[in-house]
Amino acid sequence: MEKLFKLKERKTTVRIEFFAGLTTFMAMAYILMVNAGMFADPFSDGSNPLGVSYGAIYIATAISAVIGSVLIGLLANLPLAQASGMGLNAFFVYTVCIGLKFSYANALVLVLADGLIFILLTVTGLRKMIFEAIPKAVKAAISAGIGLFIAFLGMQNAGLVVDDGATLVNMHSFNLFQGNTTWAEIMPIIVTIFAVFLVAVMSKRKIKGAVLWGIIGGAIMYYVLGLVTISGFYDSSVKPNLSTDILGPFKDFFDLSFMKVFTEGFDFSDYIAANGTWGFITAFATSALAFCMVDMFDTLGTLYGACSVGNMLDKDGNIPNMEGAMLSDAVATCCGSICGTSTVTTFVESSAGVAEGGRTGLAAIFTALFFFIAMFLAPVAAMIPGCATAAALIYVGILMIGGVKEIEWSDPAVAVPAFLTMTLMPFTYNISYGIAFGLISYIVIKLFTGKIKEIKLGTWVIGILFTIMFFVSR
Repeated sequence: MEKLFKLKERKTTVRIEFFAGLTTFMAMAYILMVNAGMFADPFSDGSNPLGVSYGAIYIATAISAVIGSVLIGLLANLPLAQASGMGLNAFFVYTVCIGLKFSYANALVLVLADGLIFILLTVTGLRKMIFEAIPKAVKAAISAGIGLFIAFLGMQNAGLVVDDGATLVNMHSFNLFQGNTTWAEIMPIIVTIFAVFLVAVMSKRKIKGAVLWGIIGGAIMYYVLGLVTISGFYDSSVKPNLSTDILGPFKDFFDLSFMKVFTEGFDFSDYIAANGTWGFITAFATSALAFCMVDMFDTLGTLYGACSVGNMLDKDGNIPNMEGAMLSDAVATCCGSICGTSTVTTFVESSAGVAEGGRTGLAAIFTALFFFIAMFLAPVAAMIPGCATAAALIYVGILMIGGVKEIEWSDPAVAVPAFLTMTLMPFTYNISYGIAFGLISYIVIKLFTGKIKEIKLGTWVIGILFTIMFFVSR
């Protein structure tokens, strides 16, 4: 173990790495419930448009987290963990499947392509070149835009934000006295708001696993209030969720998600029939590009952030074993697509484990162990109500919007691309549209202000691809 992880060299012990791994797991375990709920019931109305079950995606998410965390622990010897990324899962479900109308299996092909492309780019060193082709303003705004998008989804799933038919968005009524709503409708909304506040308080007090504890606290409040104040709540909302079937989620996993990328994913005949061959080519290319860019920025940003928290950067400010970490991300993404979940990426919550003292890949191995154990708790996780996981979406959105502080808002050449990137994601319900308008606006502004030489070749290529997409798709 000493030879593999170099514990003494990094001034750590097995005990420290164990608690660091546990801390990271506690900080990111919410992804198991949130990801499963997003895939199985994206609109919180039971419609299940992707055709997969909560249990199937729960198991797929757990397995991909185990694989990703083990890989980054062994290949990069870093105390970081991986799982299906927030934002990337929203892009998969809401943009690719619901927006562009690719089937669930078709979308998995895009994830597989993302992973294979990243393996190639990592091995050849081109990944860093592509990253550098994206303007700094757009890079900073992507995370913030995804944060707004995720928070908006959380508010919708909670029922706090509704479509009133006139302004497209409005706040759900809380007026019980004029018959505008019922207690059964607003109780889950109140639970979501309470859970967000609870996470904020615990985070401020530096309680580890604040998001997970917020979800659990919200779930307890939901069931207590429901059982005490709503007639028939047990029969309608509790009894259907009671289950001791540990093997059921595994059966769903093998029936509904595992290997779907190969058995059904490469059949795009329905999409081509509806959109034409050229429409398919451009939609596939630009969606794959968006997957790659979001994953790339997410991973690089997280690696730098987490390593800097633990003072693990080398003397030149570079990430140690960066290529190993990137390769772990790429391989785990391929494995995730085979399991049936969205792009696997390094989690920013890993910094919690680093802050706890984690310095080696052994912490990542311990995190993987906890995710493995969690696979057998799917029946318990299925009882977590949507209003509780919605709070996690909202709070993660809050965390992700912090990147706006890096944007130079006084410069229109920076502010406009950044603003369009951020706002068009939630306004159009599409992450790739935000990235597209950010890049296109950057090119146009530089072009007409006499700074064409500042536009990199890669930026031109990506911007042109996105422009073609708008004119030939949908």
